[in-house]
This record gives sequence, structure tokens and C-alpha cells, in this order.
Amino acid sequence: MNKCPITYLPCGDDRYSSKGLKLLASGLSQLKQLEYTAEEQRRESFLRSRKMSVQGIQPKLSAVLNIKEEKFDIVDRYGRFLLKPQHHIYPQMPENEDLTMRLAESTGLEVPIHGMVWAKDNTLTYFIKRFDRKGQKDKIPIEDFAQLAGLSRDTKYNYSMEKVIALINKHCTFPAIEKAKLFKLVLFCFITGNEDMHLKNFSIINRNGIIEISPCYDLINTTIELENVSEEIALTIKGKKKNLTKQMLIDYFGGERCELNDKVITKTVDTIFDAKSNWIKEIDNSFLSEEMKEKYVNVVETRFERLNI
Repeated sequence: MNKCPITYLPCGDDRYSSKGLKLLASGLSQLKQLEYTAEEQRRESFLRSRKMSVQGIQPKLSAVLNIKEEKFDIVDRYGRFLLKPQHHIYPQMPENEDLTMRLAESTGLEVPIHGMVWAKDNTLTYFIKRFDRKGQKDKIPIEDFAQLAGLSRDTKYNYSMEKVIALINKHCTFPAIEKAKLFKLVLFCFITGNEDMHLKNFSIINRNGIIEISPCYDLINTTIELENVSEEIALTIKGKKKNLTKQMLIDYFGGERCELNDKVITKTVDTIFDAKSNWIKEIDNSFLSEEMKEKYVNVVETRFERLNI
């Protein structure tokens, strides 16, 4: 029996579940494989990179969902989805990112529609719907924190989480609400082994005049992808990027710097702890290899122990 790479639900002899297809579009009854292999996608990504506004370590392609022909079409302009194929160096990044985004959603973090699609060579490509687009051509105002800080792609690590809080206080409509979101996201990234949440992986978005933290993106367990990882976070907390403790992450960052009261902190920690058993099940049911599943669970278990929650 097959398993849907969008919902992780059994789908019999089909490649996708009806629920997964409906998440993409209500009128979609099937989805054809991508017309490119992973290698061909990487080549297309390189050739089109100058035309894309979104870049990074992972190869990316802009795409639209062609409902009539039941497939993703790669485009240079007006894309509504981003596609990320298998990386040529780091294993199973699409499976890793999709799983991590699912875990984030289970804790109440906002994530866009996302999933995976089968490519021509039977590999999986990650897709995510762009949340900064509406209609045919309109853009929703969004700025990443590197832009807010006046930094660039080359200096996106030259900052601290304390300064990120200052940017939220300065730019967001309701800073207290956004700092609670940030606290949950930082805890989540620590527990799921994401030490690459640099300034370009946080953004603010203007939705109907309310400026707030955008939906999550680029969440991935980088610890299991990289060898000999020496850091635990991309931007310093209390001057450190490793050997982070409960006192530093919860008491200092959540309480002192985000200025969250005990009730909000306790609720956030309890929400993440209550999701733990479901996380383990989700990891086991994911598309990662058995070896990568074991590594992922080990990171999660170790980080929970570190926080003593």
C-alpha cells in the first residue's frame, strides 16, 4: 500500500490521497509526476537563479499548479509554489523539511500548505505554497529580518536573538503576541536540531494592516544533515551559540528578554511537551530512511532532556 507524500495517509495503489490533493486544489483528482529528475531540477534551479527572488543553500524552483493538466509547471515569474528537489550533497532534505514543518504545525506554529511530490526519477521534491502572493500577480508586503536589520545574505549570522526582539518591538503591530510566537519558534528549532535559523529565515508580513511574524518556512533538522555540528543556534542568545540551557532559553530569553509572563511561558512549554509523543509517531511515519529517523528521534530526545521538560 502506498503512502501519500502530502498527508502521510495510506492511499492504496494511488500515489496521493484525495485529502492531499484537495489541500492543493479542490478540483484536483490526481497529480502527475514532475517532468524533471532531481538532477534536472537542480540544473534548472541554477539556470533560473538570477530570475528568482528567493535563494539559499537548497536549489529552488518557482512553480504554478496547473489544475487542468494536473501537474506543477515550472515558471520564471508569478509562481505560487516553491519546489526544492533532492540535494546533491545533503541526504533527504525534502523529507526532512516536510517532516519538520509538520511537527511545527502540530505545536500551533503557523505554516503554509506544503508537502512532497514525486519526480520523474521517483525521488521526492518538497513543495511549499508562497504566502507572500495573492491573486494572479499581487504581492503581500513581507520583509525578512536581515532587511529589517540592514544586513545582507553575507552578514545574516552577525546578529543576536536579543536584537531580533528589538526589531519585533519596533516593527510589529502587537509586539507581545509576536514575541510569544518567537519564543515558541526558538524552542521548537532548538529541540528539532535547527541551528540555521539566521536572519533571512525570519520575516514579518503585513496582512490587512497588521504587521506580524510571517508563517514559518525553511524549518529543517540540520543537525542530522551535517557532520560534526558545533553550534546549536544560528544567532546568539546571551552571547552563546552552543551549550544552551533551560535557564538561557526559557528563563532568560522567554522571561527576561521576550518579557513573557509565567502563564504564557508555561503554556508554551506544555504545548511542546504534549506534542512530543505525536512527534515520535510522525517521525516514524515519515519518508525518512530508518537511519535518519533514528537520528531525528535522538536529537529530539536529547534536547528535551537538556531542557528538563
